[in-house]
Amino acid sequence: MLAVEPDLSQLTDAVNNQGRSPLDYLIAIGIFATFLLLGRMIQILTKRLINKTDADSLLGSLIGRTTNYLLVTFGIIYSLDKLGVAIGPVLGALGIAGIAVAFAFQNILENFVAGVILQIQRPFSSGDEIIAAGHEGAIRSVDVRTITIESPDGETIIIPSAEVIKNPIVNHNIKNRRRSSLEVGVAYGSDLENVSRVVFDALSGIDDVFDQPKPEVLVHTFGESSVNISIRYWHKPSIADHWHTQHEVASAVHSAFTAHEIEIPFPQQVLRLPSPDS
Repeated sequence: MLAVEPDLSQLTDAVNNQGRSPLDYLIAIGIFATFLLLGRMIQILTKRLINKTDADSLLGSLIGRTTNYLLVTFGIIYSLDKLGVAIGPVLGALGIAGIAVAFAFQNILENFVAGVILQIQRPFSSGDEIIAAGHEGAIRSVDVRTITIESPDGETIIIPSAEVIKNPIVNHNIKNRRRSSLEVGVAYGSDLENVSRVVFDALSGIDDVFDQPKPEVLVHTFGESSVNISIRYWHKPSIADHWHTQHEVASAVHSAFTAHEIEIPFPQQVLRLPSPDS
C-alpha cells in the first residue's frame, strides 16, 4: 500500500478553522490542562507508590513518565478535535516531520531506547559498583539517556546509555562478595607444601578475608627465577575493600615468609663470558 502524503492545503484549512467561539478555545485549553495535570499527578503518585514498596524505583519512574507523556499526547489530540481541527492531516504532517527529527536526533533516540532497556532489565541498582564502557565506579543515578557513576577517585562520570548496553557490564554487588588474586614468587628450592601452610596461616589472621568460600593457594607458573603461586581469596565486593584487603594479604604474606625464611627471589640472569683462549 502506498503512503498518502498529506495535502498542505488541507492541513492549512484544518488548522485555520473559522467560526470558533472564545468558549470553544477555553474548553480546548481546559481539556489540555486537565490531561496535563492528570498526567503529572499519575507520575507523582506512581513514584510515591514505588518508593513505598521494594520494587525498583527506576522502573517506577519510567512507568510514571511514560504515562504522563501518553496523557499529554491524548490531551493535545482531544483539544484539537474540540476546535474542529482535522486530526488526520495534522498527524500526517507531524509524521513526516517526525522522520526528519528522528534522523537528526538519532544518537539521542538511541540513548533513550538503551536507557529504557536498562531500566527494564535492571542489571544494576543505585549504589552498585560496576565496570561499564571501560569505567569503574558506584552508580549514583540512572535516567533514560545516561547513567552517572562516581569513580574511586571521586570523579563523576556520565556515560551514554547506548555505550553501556553495547559493552559488557560487570556488577560487583550481585553476590555480595568478590574474589581477588595475589601473585607471588618463591625460590625453586622452597617446600611448596610448607609455603601453602604458611600462606593459609597468614590469611586466617585477616578478618576481611572470608572463611567461606575458602582461600586457595595454587602453583601458577614456573618463572625464570621463581616458582610463581597464585593466592586467591574472597572478600567484600566494593572497590575500596578490594584494595584494602589486597594490602592486608600482601603485608601478611610478606611478614610470614620473612618469619619462616621463605625466599622471594629477585629476577636473576646468568651470564657466561667466553674465556680469552676460546
